[in-house]
Amino acid sequence: MKTLTTDALLAAIREWVEIESPTQDAAAVNRVADLAESQLRALGAAIERVPGTDGFGDILIGRIPGATNGDGILLLGHMDTVHPVGTMAGPLPFRVEGDRAYGPGIYDMKGGNVMALQALAHIHARGGRPRLPVTVMLVPDEEMGSPSSRARIEAEARKHRMALVVEPSGDGGRITVARHGIARYHLRTAGRPAHAGAYHAKGRSAIREMAHQVIAVEAMTDYARNITLNVGTIAGGRHENQVPIHCEAKVLAMVATAEAESEVRKRLLALRPVDPDVELTVTPGLFRPPFAKSPEIQALYDHACGLAREIGFEIPGERVAGGGSDGNFTGALGVPTLDGLGVVGDGPHTHEEHLLVSCLVPRTTLLVRLFETLE
Repeated sequence: MKTLTTDALLAAIREWVEIESPTQDAAAVNRVADLAESQLRALGAAIERVPGTDGFGDILIGRIPGATNGDGILLLGHMDTVHPVGTMAGPLPFRVEGDRAYGPGIYDMKGGNVMALQALAHIHARGGRPRLPVTVMLVPDEEMGSPSSRARIEAEARKHRMALVVEPSGDGGRITVARHGIARYHLRTAGRPAHAGAYHAKGRSAIREMAHQVIAVEAMTDYARNITLNVGTIAGGRHENQVPIHCEAKVLAMVATAEAESEVRKRLLALRPVDPDVELTVTPGLFRPPFAKSPEIQALYDHACGLAREIGFEIPGERVAGGGSDGNFTGALGVPTLDGLGVVGDGPHTHEEHLLVSCLVPRTTLLVRLFETLE
């Protein structure tokens, strides 16, 4: 694409969006990988495709030479979405209404992936190369916490000078310079069943015990320290006429620092049942470590803001994001990471998910200039 135009960028994004790719459907995610692979091969990228594991799709890696050799840029994106197949034909069809283009995954994060590939294609079409080598890494399972791809992301990050993440921008175009950590925990209570009418006193309710634990867990929230704990799902019991023997709950903990994460973990693992006759187990789940803004990240952000001004628009500011991304892994390793470089829009994970069409050319041009100038 020698000339970046809104129509061409939107058409390229639509091609990605119309391949619905929920995380749990490995074949669907791999259809997106097929498209991305063909586009990267057209740029002369050396392709590495890592077969999916644990029921997830493949990891796609494309390595593009730079004008200079050495450690380069790791560009991160994910191909999966939260929307099930059929969303396009139902509540969220692709459509353009004024400055908004709607579609499943268009904001989180197929729009950003396409902008990055089109930025590299723009450089290639003009006979150029990015200043540094660029490794494009697209993973299949980010929406589930990247369980099958985290180790590979971290291994790649250690070989690169910096990481750029084309997750969507936040708050109207802000770039993400830090992210909170996200930890998941599974709580399970095991009680004693009994007939709820004739022998109620003999039972020990797993649900009643879990109710005590929900209150204790959510009481650990400390807004002043950016620590939140949310019991997001709970399920238990088999019949209203039986004292419930089992109950399960899932907790999402958001923490701003590694110290806070350690504190929350210790407190959760130290939980004990209120009823001594009920068993309580707390099992840690997937975790994305937090990363904080460093001087190197500040320098990347300042550079991006300067390039935006040259192009003719302003980055409205920086943000510390509460939601997680694969940038958590690279940033936590100390690799300078600039996140939220994707599209401007809103409605992630909803049937109102959209991007702003007016952002496509300027934000793609910003990616072009970053590839051309970062050293």
